[in-house]
Formats: sequence, C-alpha cells, structure tokens
Amino acid sequence: MSKQYPGGLITKTPVTPAGPNQAGAASGIWTLEEQAYWTKVGLWPTAGVNPTPTVSYLVVAGGAGGGGGFGGGGGAGGYRTATGFSVSGSFTVTVGAGGTAGGAGSANPPGTGTGTDGGPGSNSVFSSITSIGGSLGSNEGYPPTNPGVGGSGGGAGYQNGVGGTGTSGQGTNGGANNNTTSGGGGGGATSAGGSSSAGGNGGAGTASSITGTSVTRAGGGGGGQQSGAGAGGAGGGGAGGYSVPGTAGTANTGGGGGGGGHPGGPGNQKGGGAGGSGVVIISYSSTYSDLTSIGGGLTYAKTTSGGNTIYTFTAGTGTVTV
Repeated sequence: MSKQYPGGLITKTPVTPAGPNQAGAASGIWTLEEQAYWTKVGLWPTAGVNPTPTVSYLVVAGGAGGGGGFGGGGGAGGYRTATGFSVSGSFTVTVGAGGTAGGAGSANPPGTGTGTDGGPGSNSVFSSITSIGGSLGSNEGYPPTNPGVGGSGGGAGYQNGVGGTGTSGQGTNGGANNNTTSGGGGGGATSAGGSSSAGGNGGAGTASSITGTSVTRAGGGGGGQQSGAGAGGAGGGGAGGYSVPGTAGTANTGGGGGGGGHPGGPGNQKGGGAGGSGVVIISYSSTYSDLTSIGGGLTYAKTTSGGNTIYTFTAGTGTVTV
C-alpha cells in the first residue's frame, strides 16, 4: 500500500534528497521543517555549489637563465602532468619565475673573464604537486661552477665539464661543454641537452593538449659558442649567443635561457638569456561549478574547450578554493 512521504509524494519508497549540490534534486513539496532537517544532515541541494572532485593538471616550473660568455644553456623547469587528481577545499597555486640571465664577461682570452652564471628557475606548486625550477647554465670563468640539480639540468660553460642533473619524472640532464669555446645545452622535459663544438642544442620539451590545443613547453636553452651557437630546445628554450647575448626562454613555458657567446676581442663576451616563467593549468568537466575563489595574488585566465573548464595560472601565488 502506498503512503505519503516527505516531499508530498505518494510512493512506496521513502524520499531522500539527492543533494548536496546543484546536480542533486529534492522532488515534491517540502515543509520548511523538512528542508531544515535535510540541510542539517548535508543532503539538501544547494544551487550553484557543485565542486569538481578531480582535475587534470600541468605544472611547469621556471626555466633557468643561461650563463654568460661561452655559457651553458639554462635547464628547463620541471614538468609534471596527470589526470584524475583529487581536490577538495582549498589549496595553494604558485607559478615559478624564470631565472636571471648570466652576465657578460669583460676580458680576453676566454676563461679570464668575469661572466656570471645564470640564475636557477623557481618552483611551481599546485596543491601537493611541486615542479622544480631548472638548474643554472654555468659561465665561462674561473673557478668552474657545477650547474647542480634542477627540474632539468643546465648546460656546462667553458671550464665546466659536466652538465647539471635533471630530476626523475620532471626533466633531463644538461649537456657537457664540448671544447674550450662552447657551452652545453640545457636539458628539456623530453631530451637531454646537447654537446657540440658549435654549441650544444637545448633539449626538447613535451607537448600537452590540456588547454584544448597542443603546446610544447619546457625546452632547454642552447649553449653559447665562439663562432656559432646551439639552438633552443622545442618548447620555449632560448637560443645560445655568439655575436649577441643568449635568447631568453619563452614566458609561461618554463624554457631555459640561451648561453652567451664570445665572438673574440677584449670585452666582447656576451651575456646569457633569462629563463622563461612557468605555468600551472588545471582542467575539469564543465558540468561542475567554477572555482569558488582565487587569491588576488594570482594572474589567471579561464577558458572552455571540449566540454572542460580550464584555468591557466601565469604568475603569482595564492589560495584557490574549489
């Protein structure tokens, strides 16, 4: 025998609201007391609040700057991506800055100059995910500088035989210097930096279609050379320098800056290029609500593509709430 249950429905099965978000339902006619009860137990639908439970993400750290004067290319920023990552409540987003450009030397012959190393890139963060900034491109001078460890390793400059070390799962190693007049290329997300008498090429980055369009990011910077220069790695890596300074890595790709060159003659050393800033991108189904709040310290854009809502964070740090 049918009975009348809450909601004013006549049915054999008791009715329970299917909240607590805008995708839920509470069919029928409810009294205020019934609504208050189901709200208290967390099952009354609340229009406009339907947070996504998971996201896809891409987190790229800042690329490193290239070294000055026969300098190594900067390592690309660490590259991490995944789907089905659980989110709830609030979390931190930080977009890593690119490393500073290495300064030009001032003397001749090579190896006696005052060129400086490029700066390492800064880390990018999304929730519990951290991508590590690229390791520096080293300069031509004395004493030798080891580029160190980063998302991807920086290239070795003159007198610095070994390139930097990349972090497993985020990048690759930087290239060694080939001879006394060339720098190694910075490592990229996919391939290691090169080593060549004409200046090592930067390692290639990795492509992602998280925004709906395929974009390659996290390329290593090319090494500088006396009569030529290494190419920047695909994905925003800056080219090495010869008669001009190394090229900067592209902003929001985490590309490494190119190493500086030295076309000959006292005072002709060239500086390296700055590293490109990183980026943090999250994507989820547009059936869910927009993010509830985004900290004022973050620069971002919201787009849609293929049934997904996409947030691209290009600078700053702050708290985000789903």
